[in-house]
Amino acid sequence: MREIPGTTAFEEEVACARLGVAYLPKDRTHVAPTLEEARQAKAGSLLWLVREYKRRAKNLLAPDQLARRARLLEEICESMHGSVKRGDLPFAAMEKRHVIEIRDEIKSTPGAQNNLIKTLSAMFGWAMEVGIAEKNPALRIKKLYSGDGFHTWTVEEVRQFETRHPSGTKANLFMHLALFTGLRLQELAILGRQHVQNGQLVIRPGKTRKSSGAIIDIPVLTILQDHLDQLPATQMTFMCTEGGKPFSTNGLGNKMRDWCDQAGLAHCSTHGLRKAGATIAAENGATDDELMAIYGWTTKKQTTLYTKQADRKKLAAAAIHKLIPAQK
Repeated sequence: MREIPGTTAFEEEVACARLGVAYLPKDRTHVAPTLEEARQAKAGSLLWLVREYKRRAKNLLAPDQLARRARLLEEICESMHGSVKRGDLPFAAMEKRHVIEIRDEIKSTPGAQNNLIKTLSAMFGWAMEVGIAEKNPALRIKKLYSGDGFHTWTVEEVRQFETRHPSGTKANLFMHLALFTGLRLQELAILGRQHVQNGQLVIRPGKTRKSSGAIIDIPVLTILQDHLDQLPATQMTFMCTEGGKPFSTNGLGNKMRDWCDQAGLAHCSTHGLRKAGATIAAENGATDDELMAIYGWTTKKQTTLYTKQADRKKLAAAAIHKLIPAQK
């Protein structure tokens, strides 16, 4: 109920609710404000900047990406700096030390702390581009070491998964789709015959649709095509539920979690297969540009993580014999 109790409008809203029909208020002045409307954002405040970012940057980011950023930014606005909410403070006065203070206070793990810095930096970067802000206080803050992230599958773990989920099962198909396309979960959930043209898989990732616009255009490997050929010709989306409907992104992610647990691979995940593919490709000699083409990356920031590690492995193998003292 949104109308104020005791008013005629409230009684009319109750009547509509009882009848199960939509209520259209005649006088919007009596409509109770939403939580966001209830808290006024003073121009120039951090909360005001966050709302401007949400309103004006929605065409620059994928909806789910903007939603994640908005939740985190709103959490920052609701946090306290002394007796004042940070959202009420002027964003122009924010400095690097304030950003680090927010990072260390709100988040407890290195990964979450790095993500907070990244989100703030993205908002202030946008604000500078559109002429709202003059500086980016979150820029050039040293990234905290957060480990290697998602576990990278080994070949042995892939074999273990295949033993538990043999060819012909949904689990086996999904594992091969993830490993041999390198797509993210949200693309794997919608991937289907409409994306395969003359032996080429063509899809625009949602993550880059509104930024770089990068398109994945890769050949379908024979080993993957053999698995796709086992699907009914009338099935458009490759990954479907038992009821024949496409999985949602979250539903498919949860299902993969179950499949991994059943195979005794509780530490493995869908994203780990993407990392495994990139690792195997790099060790087989794939260059930075080749990895960028396969995985849709637009910079070499990600690719060098794999190519440098592969190069180190090869260099170590070639030089290890030098540890043996010379025989005289």
